[in-house]
Amino acid sequence: MHFDPRTQRALREVGLDQDDLRAASSLVAEAVREEAEALEAFFGGTDSSGPPEAASGDGGGRAFYSDMEMAHSKSDVQEHRVAYLDLYTHGGSLRGYLRFDTWGAYVEDGRVLNGDVVELTLGPTVHDRVRFARDPEALDGGGPSQSDDR
Repeated sequence: MHFDPRTQRALREVGLDQDDLRAASSLVAEAVREEAEALEAFFGGTDSSGPPEAASGDGGGRAFYSDMEMAHSKSDVQEHRVAYLDLYTHGGSLRGYLRFDTWGAYVEDGRVLNGDVVELTLGPTVHDRVRFARDPEALDGGGPSQSDDR
């Protein structure tokens, strides 16, 4: 079950029984798996045998653009070489690691905003929600096409 006890109690109070809670929990887990697959596809997929050769810090990887705040940067849009995105899911949680050419960040959540832009919640070293795109212009005018319900 992927609902905390308070949420389960509230859902029961509005009429859901244990079978309904299990079904909803399964739907949540499936939605998170699908989101993880879409995010990995956006960044070019992952290799289950380990990080690609570009992760060695040789400057490889594809160019992506973000609205990440960077110290000493005068630009609102940053360019990054991304070696890989490796995600895993457990119930309603999406976690993983985003490897840039010379550094990386833990991923604490993520979602596809539209076909051109995704958003990752990055953990320690960044501690922020960051939008990524393959084209820097996709970050302009910037609101997501989905509702910001997080």
